[in-house]
Amino acid sequence: MRNRAKTRESSLFRLLVVTLAVFASMSLLNGSRFFSYRTFASMCFQFPELGVFSLAIMISLITGGIDLSIISVANLAGLAAAFVLARPEAASHAGFSVVTAISLALVTSLACGLFNGWLVGYMGITPILATLGTMQLFMGIAFVLTKGHAVAGYPDAFQTIGNGTLLFVPIPLVLFLASSFVLQILLSRTALGMQLCMMGTNPTAAVFAGLDVRRLQLKTYALSGLLAGIAGLIVIARTNSAKADYGTSYLLQAVLVAILAGVDPRGGFGTVWGILLAVLSLQFLSSGLNLLRFQEFAGPYINNFTKEFTWGALLLLVMALRGPYRASVRRSRHESPRS
Repeated sequence: MRNRAKTRESSLFRLLVVTLAVFASMSLLNGSRFFSYRTFASMCFQFPELGVFSLAIMISLITGGIDLSIISVANLAGLAAAFVLARPEAASHAGFSVVTAISLALVTSLACGLFNGWLVGYMGITPILATLGTMQLFMGIAFVLTKGHAVAGYPDAFQTIGNGTLLFVPIPLVLFLASSFVLQILLSRTALGMQLCMMGTNPTAAVFAGLDVRRLQLKTYALSGLLAGIAGLIVIARTNSAKADYGTSYLLQAVLVAILAGVDPRGGFGTVWGILLAVLSLQFLSSGLNLLRFQEFAGPYINNFTKEFTWGALLLLVMALRGPYRASVRRSRHESPRS
């Protein structure tokens, strides 16, 4: 077990090195354009929503499953809030409307997560199939409710969630850090976190250890849904609109962040620190490439396909560096309990 802990720490260290290397490279290529307050402020408003989505993916991957419905849950929760906020009387009762909208969005996302957990834990449906089905279900409900149109126009008090600051710190960043802190405590300091990791490492052993696997699945996907709801609130507050198909590209990006972060897709391991480093590395890369478009020597060669190429290359690089870690984990899973 000590060897596994060391290899995990080594994996995080490699990811930290990669993140610093990306930051240094973008700084050298863009100069003062990249290393400026304006750029950092922009990044602090951009990456938190992807970070929260990635936390939702991580918690499901740790248990050996996956939640493909997080974007649909976020959009449905966002629409639940939008229907309250877009009413004409919302502006005159902004405080009450904002509290009601946030509460309704979180309840909606929690209900969606509990439904996913019931399908996986109690109905025995494979997570990837269950959440693929609910992804389409929740999106279909959202399309029926809106007929494909956006629901826009919210009070300024609500838009502050996506565009405001708290003591000069962007509120989306505050929400991401708060979610990360709570999840880190849950995974590292509570019995529930240990049980989730145990279930992901060896579900059969978890059953023989007396764990209620079905209830744990229910809690897992409820938490994943709740995180998706928080991300959905950030998205609609930042864009001042909600729609049934917003942010569809975030799903694959969140999976990419989770894998970059060292989350074991077979279950059993994942860290919040890894998510933070992975999402920062992708944000540094994305912002740096966007700035390179204004550079005469690189502008003609930079486009959206370049970003996707570099993200894929970064994933392959980190996975290659993690090769020794994966081999060590496979060996440690066959070690005796006394080791």
